[in-house]
Amino acid sequence: MAHNDGTICRFENAMKVLRRVRRRRTLLVVMALAAIVSATQVSGKLLRDEAAAGPPPTRIDVVVDEVTPGVKIADPYRWLEDQESAETRAWIEAQNKYTDSLLKPLPGREALQKEFTGLLKVTAFSLPRERGGRYFFTMRLPEQDQAVLYYRPGVNGANQVLVDPGEGGDHTTTVNLLSITPDGKLIAYALRHGGKDEVAPHLMDVDSRKLLPDAFPEARYFGFSLLPDKSGVYYAKEVKERNRVFFHKMGSDTAQDAELFGADIPANKILSARVSEDGRYLLINVAQFGPGNPSEIYVKNLAANGAILPITKDLGASFAGDFMGDRLFVSTNWKAPRGRILEIDLKNPGQENWKEIVPEGPAVMEGLAVSGGKLAVLSVENVIEQLKIYEAGGKLLRTIPLPAIGSIGGPTSRAGSDELFYTFDSFHIPPTIYRYNTATGKQEIWAQSKVPMDSSAFEVRQVWYNSKDGTRVPMFLAYRKGIQLDGSNPTLLTGYGGFDLSELPVYRAESAAWIANGGIYALANLRGGSEFGEEWHRAGMMEKKQNVFDDFIAAAEWLVKNKYTRPERLAIRGTSNGGLLVGVALTQRPDLFGAVVCGFPLLDMVRYQKFLVARWWVPEYGSSANGEQFKFIYAYSPYHHVQQGTKYPAVLLVTGDADTRVAPLHARKMTALLQAASASGKPILLHYDTHAGHSGGVPVSKQVDDLTDEFGFLYWQLGVSPPISIGK
Repeated sequence: MAHNDGTICRFENAMKVLRRVRRRRTLLVVMALAAIVSATQVSGKLLRDEAAAGPPPTRIDVVVDEVTPGVKIADPYRWLEDQESAETRAWIEAQNKYTDSLLKPLPGREALQKEFTGLLKVTAFSLPRERGGRYFFTMRLPEQDQAVLYYRPGVNGANQVLVDPGEGGDHTTTVNLLSITPDGKLIAYALRHGGKDEVAPHLMDVDSRKLLPDAFPEARYFGFSLLPDKSGVYYAKEVKERNRVFFHKMGSDTAQDAELFGADIPANKILSARVSEDGRYLLINVAQFGPGNPSEIYVKNLAANGAILPITKDLGASFAGDFMGDRLFVSTNWKAPRGRILEIDLKNPGQENWKEIVPEGPAVMEGLAVSGGKLAVLSVENVIEQLKIYEAGGKLLRTIPLPAIGSIGGPTSRAGSDELFYTFDSFHIPPTIYRYNTATGKQEIWAQSKVPMDSSAFEVRQVWYNSKDGTRVPMFLAYRKGIQLDGSNPTLLTGYGGFDLSELPVYRAESAAWIANGGIYALANLRGGSEFGEEWHRAGMMEKKQNVFDDFIAAAEWLVKNKYTRPERLAIRGTSNGGLLVGVALTQRPDLFGAVVCGFPLLDMVRYQKFLVARWWVPEYGSSANGEQFKFIYAYSPYHHVQQGTKYPAVLLVTGDADTRVAPLHARKMTALLQAASASGKPILLHYDTHAGHSGGVPVSKQVDDLTDEFGFLYWQLGVSPPISIGK
């Protein structure tokens, strides 16, 4: 696994050496790697001399690690892991200038920018939360860069501003509502700067708009819940890479908050804390990524000042609960891979007293909300979402009809009210928020984004294809009606395939723009997600992770075989775990794609667990520190399978300084490696934002610019003409 000035000696080659020679094997491998690195330094220099307009040069400084006994790996770009060094900062600046020099002058940029402006600069809402007859939500007006926190006194009251995060002129700060007291008079909200995961919570008296003096430090919080009587707040926070649950007494110094729980919880588990609506109970959830996404529920009877007691523990399954008085309704995959709902009487919480309310069925349960003594259950069957209302005893009352194939957001509700809110959207349908009455079944539109796009001109369909091992995999396609299957359509394929998360048709400006301009937008429902329950998840994680990549590659092959597109007109795009996905597809099948956008990615899978919060993901991916896991991790690690002289498609890697979730070093190192290795002559570019993070925080005006860059790059590489009007 030697890296050179743009190449890697694949582990398979190193293993051949190891098999041939039993003695002095480490010395031979390192010598072989050093020779390859030296040779590529020369070839890389010649390439740069011959192509003065090419990417800026990247220094090689080989570091050799013994990752597993007897196997040493050379990394020539380790120095790029130091994000704050002057040399790295200069390299980032040079890369951004190079990227801008190619993307900014592209023809059609002005039209594309205008299109994304029309799609993004519209009024956008969040789901409202009602407390004491007051409705709290965020709304962003067309001329605003970030959403503002509002409340509305009554359903038909006038909107009133509570927090405008852009007031101080910083358009990268966002606001998130954390908690509201039942009377709607005290709120907790968080400010997030630049898209990083760490936030700073604040407390506000709603009537006076005054902040309470309680000052909480910026950190990763997982649950922040006010007591109904306003005497304090329970929250979970990361402290020295471990989660803890704390209690803060109102008016006291937050530095002296009492630690209640978490001292014995391993660092790879995430804690959250939530107080019941009536203030009688505290629920603590201890969650972990991995098989079954195992979680545990602990409950403290606050009314009786009881001890923190385990309700579900050591069962190796996920549990998520919602209160209804002294009962806890729990959605779980325990003994039910597709999920079921149990009722737990908190006065008699022993497992022998648990009741099954909604049994496992063909649909996969994805969410549960208690509303007015009823249960709102979100599920997905054959990757089509459903929202059903049940009586507390388990009787199905009704299924809420949906207007098309799409996605449901939420729902939000509370135990003491029949009022429930949810969103519906799809690739071609912007979000609509519905206000639904769980007692009567009546609903009305609460808010709707008005986008200059004729949704009736497009269609969404679901297709199925065979993966490499014969597994049937579904995929959504969105395009203009009447499309011709002649193999010439520009097609954008995306996916995720991990962490038990399902991928469904949702509205995004980029997908809307793509299909409006005659492209096909494809979303493959890969193994590793939750589309078919826990078995589907397990089939795409750890030693079976290659299944995810096989599913994705098979989706691309199906699109080509069925004449939707051809490789030079096919692009792939993914972020985070999806960035890993497209990184693997890029290295395993470079011949299959014309362009790649790889955002906020994991790419050096041999070292990923060493950075930021990646320790949480070891149960999902494994760790190279484990000799057996190293074998299957290395087998697909994109950074370690770039081959010198390969004709790679055009690649745009996207990341930012404020990503405190996936270390930006992955994109930096991969950029340097691909730039030196690729023999196609196609651009390998880095779009590096010195302010943005993993998600959120990017002003709308900056989103317009970023999407213009990304899709200008894709249009350029796929030979797509400048965009037409989205309204036609």
